[in-house]
Amino acid sequence: MSKEKVLEALSNVQEPDLGKDIVTLNMVKDVQVEGNYISFTVVLTTPACPMKDMIKNACINAIKLLVNKEAVVNVKFTANTTTARKDGHALLPKVQNIIAVVSGKGGVGKSTVAANFALALAKGGASVGLMDADIYGPSLPIMFGLRGERPKMMDVDGKGKIIPIEKFGIKLMSIGLLVDEKSAVVWRGPMVSSAIRQFVSDVYWDELDYLVIDMPPGTGDIHLTLVQTVPVTGVIIVTTPQDVALADAKKGIAMFGQTQLKVPLIGLVENMSYFTPAELPGNKYFIFGKDGGKKLADEYDIPFLGQIPLVQSIREGGDMGIPAMVSNDEVSKNAFIEFAGNAVRSAAMINAHINTAKVAEVI
Repeated sequence: MSKEKVLEALSNVQEPDLGKDIVTLNMVKDVQVEGNYISFTVVLTTPACPMKDMIKNACINAIKLLVNKEAVVNVKFTANTTTARKDGHALLPKVQNIIAVVSGKGGVGKSTVAANFALALAKGGASVGLMDADIYGPSLPIMFGLRGERPKMMDVDGKGKIIPIEKFGIKLMSIGLLVDEKSAVVWRGPMVSSAIRQFVSDVYWDELDYLVIDMPPGTGDIHLTLVQTVPVTGVIIVTTPQDVALADAKKGIAMFGQTQLKVPLIGLVENMSYFTPAELPGNKYFIFGKDGGKKLADEYDIPFLGQIPLVQSIREGGDMGIPAMVSNDEVSKNAFIEFAGNAVRSAAMINAHINTAKVAEVI
């Protein structure tokens, strides 16, 4: 056995999304061969890669089939998170990907999806920040059990910076951490836009694979300010299967597809897809309609990222400050993990300049 034969065998292992083999993509590093023992490292496009096990099994099978069936194969993984940023990283210099979670209307569970999406990415090994850009209705302090807490300040290169609060392994910032919960934020548009810019420039996010931004509902000032201020990797549209929500989701898709914005659509996720009572785990009740989000994604040829069930524990966990991803509800956790996996695959393909129509086909 030799390194050359190992690499030749691994050249038959395809990266499922990027459409090339892992050797051509320069994903194989540190090949070691000692007797029957072979070890190497595969460099993934994201720590939260959902295809990790599939790639590992394909590598082992290729070596046993093409090099030595008696080989003992040790596949290690590391990640070099892909980014499409070409802005010189003036703002958020150490953040690789900025993902906005949006909805055309309120009440579709956007903040719940954003919070659990960020936690699912962190569970996969990524470094993650979560920014609450819903200035008028911040909900993250409640959802993460941070009521009454205040972030600290520190000096960074001679400038005062706000330090995000860390909870459940992710960094958090919200206007709700800076103002009293009982106070209403009564600001005109320019003040809100200024606050969003400060959350980007005056908060010390440090090194992140992903900064997830929970946007306010609708299509307005804050959305324009954000995409014109920072290089957004892409947006995730949240909807329910209901026709009213789908109509507003179309407006969100149309907004980010406009020529002057042209922000990539990572995909669409359908929340509250069906209700499954705890005592009847095999039953699905389609309270708000069936497959509306999937049909909408197909209509616009964008990736459909998954369905999140309507589960009582998701609502209870949000109210108690214990999001579904850190609860004991495996049904909810699995749904969010699958959705997050599809989202980071789509984001990696966008970074690799693969057409979103092709992304939709893969997912």
